[in-house]
Amino acid sequence: MKLRSWLVEKLNPAQRWIAQDRSENPSLEPERTYIYYYEAIEIVNRAVNMLVDDAAEINYALGTEKVGFPARPGVKRKTVDTLLNYQPNPYQDLSSFRRNLIMDFVLDGNIFIYYDGAHLYHLPASKMVIHASETTYVEKYEFNGSIDYEPNEIIHVKDNNSQSIYRGTSRLRPAQRTMKLMKSMRDFQDNFFKNGAVPGLVIESPDTLSPRLKERMKEDWKQQYRPQSGGRNPMILDGGMKIASISDVSFRDLDFESSIDSNEKVILKALGVPPVLVDSGNNANLRPNHRLYYLETILPIIQKIGSAYQAYFGFETYEDVTGIPALQPELRDEAAYYSTLVNGGIISPDEAREGMGREPIPDGSGVAVRVPANIAGSAANPSVGGRPAGDNTDE
Repeated sequence: MKLRSWLVEKLNPAQRWIAQDRSENPSLEPERTYIYYYEAIEIVNRAVNMLVDDAAEINYALGTEKVGFPARPGVKRKTVDTLLNYQPNPYQDLSSFRRNLIMDFVLDGNIFIYYDGAHLYHLPASKMVIHASETTYVEKYEFNGSIDYEPNEIIHVKDNNSQSIYRGTSRLRPAQRTMKLMKSMRDFQDNFFKNGAVPGLVIESPDTLSPRLKERMKEDWKQQYRPQSGGRNPMILDGGMKIASISDVSFRDLDFESSIDSNEKVILKALGVPPVLVDSGNNANLRPNHRLYYLETILPIIQKIGSAYQAYFGFETYEDVTGIPALQPELRDEAAYYSTLVNGGIISPDEAREGMGREPIPDGSGVAVRVPANIAGSAANPSVGGRPAGDNTDE
């Protein structure tokens, strides 16, 4: 056992077996897989952008030093608050920095942040390799095969993965088959119209034609009848030739509308986005689904990132949702809720104003808790009750 000033460390005897591969590389699948679908399929692009943009708007609130995670030497709470909520580094605005992080989290399942002692910098997850340690946890982080980082220089956030304790899995991975199918359908449509094909069309001939004559007839057909350019030149078939159809496929059948709609819902569900949020039109369930989307998809992402910040900097970190409309109650319900607490003597008016995101009452009158006065004579002092003192007049 090794004794440190802030930690007693007992090495994990199983770690040497966990680290047998010596490194945790990015996915063996082509690097462009999920990025390719993100750029090629509309619904993937829309859903991922929703996740990234919405999650990037949530700030972090910092508490006191967390027990078990001592604050890093020389790092103050105000400095951490500035890095997380105002300016991570001199070269990026806060929104751009956060969107880079969350984009990596969704597409790769990992976030890597470099802390140089003063600022935070994003490192692309697809270029990071984790070298496992046989004694502790991580030996080093390697970027692009050329730069090595010490474990205490990197903040690593990983998504869920059933096969690795080091790297997370992309949230698009369960929908990979569906995305591939959608891309194949789109490619089929493109090729169909690009080549000017006519579905299920054959020309019947009563006699056997020579190969040379067949090729000549094909060339004549291509020149005279060109659907891709709008050509509608008439064709004359002689010698007993007839046009026959071997399929009932129509242009409407090639639209794949119902299949694409169902596949889009599969992709949205894999990402945790309720399909109703991307459908047009008025829907009575929009608000509950919007709230569910934040509670079950956005906030868990923010909490994972906040947990990594907390372990690294040592200050209690939790999400600040006071500015998120979807997580706020209706104004009427909120007003009734706080009015009941104030009038019931549970909280002070200033506490209610703070809960609603407002400043305290300037003259200080909102500090005291109100005493309920619904029972005459016994509100302030329960031992006093009945008729008010000094009133002896008989009715």
